[in-house]
Amino acid sequence: MSISKLNKFLCYLVLILLSILCLISFYLLIINSTRAHSEIQKGFSFNFGDFFDANLKNVLDNDQLPVLKGIRNSLFVSIGTAILATYFSVLTAFSIHTYDFKFKRLAFTFIMMIMMVPPQVSALGFIRWMGELDLMDSLIPLFLPSIASPIVFYFMLAYMQSNLPKATIEAARMDGSSEFRTFNLIVLPIMKPAIAVQAIFTFVSAWNNYFIPSLIIRSAEKKTLPILIAQLRSADYLKFDMGQVYMLIFLAIIPIIVVYIILSKYIVRGVAVGSVKE
Repeated sequence: MSISKLNKFLCYLVLILLSILCLISFYLLIINSTRAHSEIQKGFSFNFGDFFDANLKNVLDNDQLPVLKGIRNSLFVSIGTAILATYFSVLTAFSIHTYDFKFKRLAFTFIMMIMMVPPQVSALGFIRWMGELDLMDSLIPLFLPSIASPIVFYFMLAYMQSNLPKATIEAARMDGSSEFRTFNLIVLPIMKPAIAVQAIFTFVSAWNNYFIPSLIIRSAEKKTLPILIAQLRSADYLKFDMGQVYMLIFLAIIPIIVVYIILSKYIVRGVAVGSVKE
């Protein structure tokens, strides 16, 4: 066997092993969601159980856990976060990439400095500010701040610098296109692969976010899925049901898989057709 074939074989072998490691957790989750609490306590099994319907019914009929409302709230927050973060990050990156203004470097440095601040540092001030704005126990603070997403902005700017020649923008201006028309009809289609990647990341991050929602949300009808999962896991030992926990987690990952399937076709695409290379 030649060196190139050996390297190719090793690469495929490593990828297969990594894929198995990634998929085994999903397999365990699905298996345990079909088993009763007593069966799960006995240990791992590769065989499906007979309690999928029972676990699903118990989760949906649990008066202490408004699961359907939690799914609705999480979808609302996650979709809003993905849309606001990607659109306004592309818009900010477009202004930094296209225009030359006096404090351009200072603005870029300021955004990068904000990116280095962890959310835990500003959490207390954010909660106090939301209290002053009378936005406690509201879903608005969970998605509206995503308008300012430095990490998403940096990714969009890096992609734009490689795939959006300024000649494309200049050509649109010469044809009489306004700035917003150029942005919405030319820039956004070119940025689809980057938007799809960051939409998935921001959606998953907002969907799994527990820290800020646990500090903001108080009423049961506005709780998101991570709060409900934590609430179910911390239930009384006599009422604790691992089958329900696994079922609720199983329900929580379904929207993530659906979003990935919808957006994955844009990730594998290259630069949009019609872009001009400088």
